[in-house]
Amino acid sequence: MGTIELRGFAKLYHVFKEKGLGFPEYYEVNDGITGKQLIQDLGLRPEDVEAIMVNGCVFNMKNLIKPGDRVAILPPGTPGPYRVILGIVNQEKE
Repeated sequence: MGTIELRGFAKLYHVFKEKGLGFPEYYEVNDGITGKQLIQDLGLRPEDVEAIMVNGCVFNMKNLIKPGDRVAILPPGTPGPYRVILGIVNQEKE
């Protein structure tokens, strides 16, 4: 069992706040959770999430997020140059 350090950015910051989640939120993931499952568990719509970053790197939604990871959830709308720099461009959503 363990936790991840979770943050929502831009408009998701406000969504997290409305849900009573902190910045950061320490979220229980037991032995791990996929990005897709995390989004579902948080009650977020998939179309409201453009990318998940884990430990500073863009992360595939199918991969396992493990206890101790630092996770950022980014909504659509990140400006073009930043999308390239962050590695969001052409990432697989499912």
